[in-house]
Amino acid sequence: MNDDALQHTLFDGATDYIAALDDVCASAKRSLNIFENDFSDMGFNSEARYVVLRRFLLGSPNNRLQLLAHNTQHLVRFCPRMMMLLREFSHSMAIFQTPSHMKNVTDPFAVADNANYVRRYHFDDTRGLLAKNDPEGARLLNARFQEMWQSSHSGATATKLGL
Repeated sequence: MNDDALQHTLFDGATDYIAALDDVCASAKRSLNIFENDFSDMGFNSEARYVVLRRFLLGSPNNRLQLLAHNTQHLVRFCPRMMMLLREFSHSMAIFQTPSHMKNVTDPFAVADNANYVRRYHFDDTRGLLAKNDPEGARLLNARFQEMWQSSHSGATATKLGL
């Protein structure tokens, strides 16, 4: 099979979604945009995901990792590996939170470059689609992500503030 051929794979289940998300993260060469409700229960504090994302960020100073959530508190409080990445790569990584008027957006997705993506149909549904070599679909999701990103605000900082 041609490695550049369009591939769409349906999945059903949290394990399949996490594997598809890992696949998309590992495929990123320049940019990785991920939108989730709160990043809980999707492997964002796993050592394997940390290694993949760190390798991606080390690949080039121009690589960008953008995480967008309706609620960033799970990342901040319960994902120390993601916070370590943010501290180490604050020039290449950002975590933003959507404003309240965007809470009606309920379909999480991740897009690597303008080629590969994974999306679920709803936060409460583990069914979805893994797409490889789908530049049209990836561009549409990236455009949607950037539109949401522009309306959002920082949801986590690389520095620890306290009294």
